[in-house]
Amino acid sequence: MKALTGFGGIEDQRTRFFLWVPVFFGAGVVCYFSIRFEPALVDVGGVALAALLALLFARALPVSIRPIVYAGIVVALGFLNATLRAHTVAGPVLGWHYYGPVEGTVVALDRSGSDKPRVTLADPVLLKVNPDRTPNLVRISLHSDSGILAPKPGTRIMVTARLSPPSGPVEPGGFDFRRLAWFRALGAVGYTRAPALLAEPADVNSFSLRLFDLRMRLSGAIRDRLADQAGAFASAIITGARSAIDPELLADLRRSNLAHLLAISGLHMGLLTGFVFALVRYGLALFPFVALRLPTKKLAALCALGVGLGYLGISGASIATQRAFIMVSVMLLAVLLDRPAITLRAVAVAALIILLLRPETIVEPGFQMSFAATTALVSSFDYLRHVTWWTALNRGRFKILRPVIAVIASSAIAGAATAPIAAFHFNQLAKLGLLANLLSVPVMGMAVMPGAVVAAILSLVGLEGVALWVMQSGIRWILTVAHWISGIEGSVRLVPSSPEIVLALMASGMIGFALWQGWLRWIGIAVAMSGLLIWNLADRPDILITDNGRMVGVMSDAGRALSRKRGNGFAANTWLENDGDPADQLVAQSRGSFEPDNFIVTQNGASIGYFWSKDDPKGIGRDICGKVDILVAPKGDQIFAGNCEVLSASFLRQSGSLAIDMSPGGPVLTTAQQATGARLWNSKDIRAASKF
Repeated sequence: MKALTGFGGIEDQRTRFFLWVPVFFGAGVVCYFSIRFEPALVDVGGVALAALLALLFARALPVSIRPIVYAGIVVALGFLNATLRAHTVAGPVLGWHYYGPVEGTVVALDRSGSDKPRVTLADPVLLKVNPDRTPNLVRISLHSDSGILAPKPGTRIMVTARLSPPSGPVEPGGFDFRRLAWFRALGAVGYTRAPALLAEPADVNSFSLRLFDLRMRLSGAIRDRLADQAGAFASAIITGARSAIDPELLADLRRSNLAHLLAISGLHMGLLTGFVFALVRYGLALFPFVALRLPTKKLAALCALGVGLGYLGISGASIATQRAFIMVSVMLLAVLLDRPAITLRAVAVAALIILLLRPETIVEPGFQMSFAATTALVSSFDYLRHVTWWTALNRGRFKILRPVIAVIASSAIAGAATAPIAAFHFNQLAKLGLLANLLSVPVMGMAVMPGAVVAAILSLVGLEGVALWVMQSGIRWILTVAHWISGIEGSVRLVPSSPEIVLALMASGMIGFALWQGWLRWIGIAVAMSGLLIWNLADRPDILITDNGRMVGVMSDAGRALSRKRGNGFAANTWLENDGDPADQLVAQSRGSFEPDNFIVTQNGASIGYFWSKDDPKGIGRDICGKVDILVAPKGDQIFAGNCEVLSASFLRQSGSLAIDMSPGGPVLTTAQQATGARLWNSKDIRAASKF
């Protein structure tokens, strides 16, 4: 305890206690999402009572102990807030596969992973489905080339579609789409090959629909004025509509680490509000009568805040944009209150607000990357304020080098802070991402976003042409850089996926290094490095099986061999990406020498059989069962002769996807259900899931 209260210990952190509040609050949120059971009401009440008692008796404890108790209270509050949020957003989820007519009001338009138009329908009506069991929102991909391909906002359409509940992880421990869908009130997803028909004309009878309609009309106008993919890019960064972006261009942006320019996040909001702030403040400074009598700095902050709010609405108010607006608002409010705007305290306030309103975002890469970059940048430049050579650049003949060094340093710091998170979630590292961002981000800040603001102002008098040309030129430069960087051989390094503990160790280590004062902060580096070490030692499963049992992936010396050339494409691609394998499904299938329907895999003395048939007149299944430890038989619930363990269709429906490790002691089976546990978003009876 003496070490903790001495130099570099808890006593030295008093001035920075508030910076730790969102950290411990977020830890409580992470605890809620990490457990493998849904807390009962009595459990939640126990946590709340314990937090209340700790708060009441904290003052009676020694001063050195109080910070630890307060930290525990904040952790409990984060846990309780996440629990409340999960139950508050509870809604019906389709509990079976549905095929039939679907009618609903169009409230969102985008494109699917297969580049098909996709609509989100509110107030859906399903044939012979009780309204109490009908989801609040359904999302349908339109695979037909006829009918309404791009319905207007507020239009009520009718389609004959196949719907199913949101899918679980394609492998145990993988991304769980059900959780994301739960917090977005999305109760069913599917597709239709029939044309979408008009049921009722557009009725834009609410503010949200009017705003959605304005976004779509503005998006179309932008694409009409800016040709080719420049218009699609501009539409994406202004209105959030990304449906017109070519998939090949999107791949180039990802490989060059420039895809973040499409997501309307902190960069866009910061550039936009920063430009407006400077435009208003220096514009008013041109008029001495105004500048000497009015608080021009605060007026500029108010204008920037208003523009930011308008941008939030026009861009679709995605979660990433909401997060960016909150962060910018905190900083602009600090200006209005005559407080320093860019500080770690402002970052902490923004993080706490977001975690209070949307605690589920903490497990999403957008939140993690945004605050990792912001915290790293603020901490680094705060440190540079005390470095002699950096402060010396404020004066003298080398003053011009300061902004150049700042741009390079910002890109390097933000890239280093976000690279591990991007690699964890997306299994790739863009080796030339720093170069691509150095060539593109300044153009985004000096040409694209200012061009958009000036074009919006000049459009009032019909003189927006020059500003649009500047914006278009900047976008074309960015797209050229993306295509050039992505085409360089070896520009991207694929990395295998890692256990969640890796991200937890890296995040906690770097947070400790950034926030702790004293020599103990260097322990954070050791903690982060231990996460990287575990990542390097992590193994991938020997065998993976989809939740429908249709496809199997077996790890071999050449990489994972897949049992089928087609089908389950999303699972196949995800498995290969998680392996750090650049092959596609067709190449991966050619690695295996087994038949797609009946085969045996033997490794380390353990054996797995696979049998895909509902009937077995030739007794193939009986022969396989006698030779293996486990038989995967997803086609039915047959009775097989032999001593093997049979994983039948009913088992797979309950378990979800499977991972099998072939150890010398026998196969070790892990199911997706075991990895996720019994949570609200994967309950078999959604109506009974929420007890609040």
